[in-house]
Amino acid sequence: MQISNRTLIFSILIGLVILCGCAAVYFLTSQTFQHTGGAPPPGNVQATESLPSDLPTAESPNVTALPALPERRRLTLEFPPQIRAGDSDLVRLTLEVDDLGNLTPTAEISGNVITGQVVEIPNLYETHNVIAETRFDIAGMEIKPADVVSEPLSPGSSVTFYWSIRPPEVGVYQGTIWLHLRFVDKSSGAESRKAVSAQLLEIEVVNFLGLSGDLARTTGVVGSIVGTVIGFPFLEDILKFVFKKRNKQNK
Repeated sequence: MQISNRTLIFSILIGLVILCGCAAVYFLTSQTFQHTGGAPPPGNVQATESLPSDLPTAESPNVTALPALPERRRLTLEFPPQIRAGDSDLVRLTLEVDDLGNLTPTAEISGNVITGQVVEIPNLYETHNVIAETRFDIAGMEIKPADVVSEPLSPGSSVTFYWSIRPPEVGVYQGTIWLHLRFVDKSSGAESRKAVSAQLLEIEVVNFLGLSGDLARTTGVVGSIVGTVIGFPFLEDILKFVFKKRNKQNK
């Protein structure tokens, strides 16, 4: 059986068409797979791990520092209730406890007024530097030192502040002694201030005879009148004339 040339050519053309069709189908299929992000073959599937942001994080608990028990101290003020004008004296303020933490009694000094009170100080010595600051305000009187005075404070230790006072004239002087505590953080250096006490005092100033202002002024007026009468120019002659006249009448 012989195949004609026309049939052979037709068969070759049909085979070429089929091959071109298969190539076109393969090309279209591969392009579609790339655009749609097809899944990889089942054998190459890998488990994905959660991102760090998706993982649960353990929250650190907020640690709240327990408040420190306050330290109890005795604050004692000693001052003269009366002083002569021109003289000087001392005013003393003491903040103290003993080694056992008990309140320390203060002996009373003759002639001076002593007042005491219990104050509570935050016990922050481990984390802060504690500084006691005082100031004495009293108008019309010379005071040394006149500015703020400060002393470091430590557990169980005592601090004492002194002021020298000198009144220029008689009268009644009223003043206030302030006590503050300054806390300086040892790690950060941050500072805070706390008012602890404001103690009032009154000092009477008298003259050199121990008289108060009103009495001294009254005595001065009376003395001036007596001095004026005694110093009258003709007082001696008048007194002699009166005594001579009485002597004649008696004779």
